[in-house]
Amino acid sequence: MKKTLAALALTGVACGASAQSSVTIYGTLDAGVSRRTDTDVTAVGKRDNNKLGFRGVEDLGSGLKALFQLEIRYEPDTGAIENTVRPLFQGQSRVGLQGDFGTLRFGRALSAFQETSTAFEPWSGMPAVAGYQTDLQVAGYTSDPLSVAGNSLNRFSNAVFYNSPVIGNIFQLNITVASKEANNNPAIIGRGTAAAPQFPANSMAPVNPYSVSATVTQGPFAAYGAYERNAVSTKLWSVGASYKPINDLKLMATYQRQDQDYSVPVNPITKAWMVGANWNVGLGLVRAGIGRKTPDNIFNSPNIAKTKQFSLGYDYNLSPRTYVYVDGTRRKATAAATFNYYSVGIHHNF
Repeated sequence: MKKTLAALALTGVACGASAQSSVTIYGTLDAGVSRRTDTDVTAVGKRDNNKLGFRGVEDLGSGLKALFQLEIRYEPDTGAIENTVRPLFQGQSRVGLQGDFGTLRFGRALSAFQETSTAFEPWSGMPAVAGYQTDLQVAGYTSDPLSVAGNSLNRFSNAVFYNSPVIGNIFQLNITVASKEANNNPAIIGRGTAAAPQFPANSMAPVNPYSVSATVTQGPFAAYGAYERNAVSTKLWSVGASYKPINDLKLMATYQRQDQDYSVPVNPITKAWMVGANWNVGLGLVRAGIGRKTPDNIFNSPNIAKTKQFSLGYDYNLSPRTYVYVDGTRRKATAAATFNYYSVGIHHNF
């Protein structure tokens, strides 16, 4: 009996030794002072999401790896967890396998479209007021309309995520499919009425949300195409491209079309475009963009507002992990909803 136990123990040690694993703790601290002219309020805010993350990889042998990633998000000015209605691991909560077949994960994260499009936006998808990814680059679209009010709008929960290998160092396919769970959603009026909303609170989704994106990279040129359908059958088409005429300059542009015909009674189509650039100058990075979205208010026909935005930002690198920044933007939807926004801050990765 003792010999058997000893043999089993040695086998366990040998198996443990053959499987190499690592866990990384990482995060972001971003805080600054901002001012909006329409509110006349100066406040401590953020340009990027503040996060504390845990990422692990275990080598299972024969080219197979186990992966996990968890991200907690918090507010820089108070230290509180980001928005109390959001889950603890708001940023990401996934586990999966990676091999010659690609990467397969389960949990919560950015959808295929939302994750792909951030590489084609001047602020790299950061939720800065000066940035474009949270509104114009998605044509006002919401990936998760059945989530509790106040939750993040660009992620799928209860989902399966697949990323293909990069074929020929050029092409990659990304697919996300979510379940029809209600996710504690509020009532959505849509084509219904307040007494009989089209999507009652905590009702199951009528369809499975899914998202597909494909990227092509060839030398200084890159492009993507994406299609997504959310839980209330709103559809989004998006295309984008970037080009680097020189190593220090990246030009980019995107176009989006949102179709809310299933749930919105009037003006269901929203279109948007954005043109931007990143320019490395010495230790600094210049960010610039201009874009427009129409219609802005789908319930305000025939006086449909067009959101117009111009933004300019600058980062100065103090080290490979720390930079200071300044952003400025002018955003105009209507005469009553026009503002200038300015912010200065510091961003640190650890």
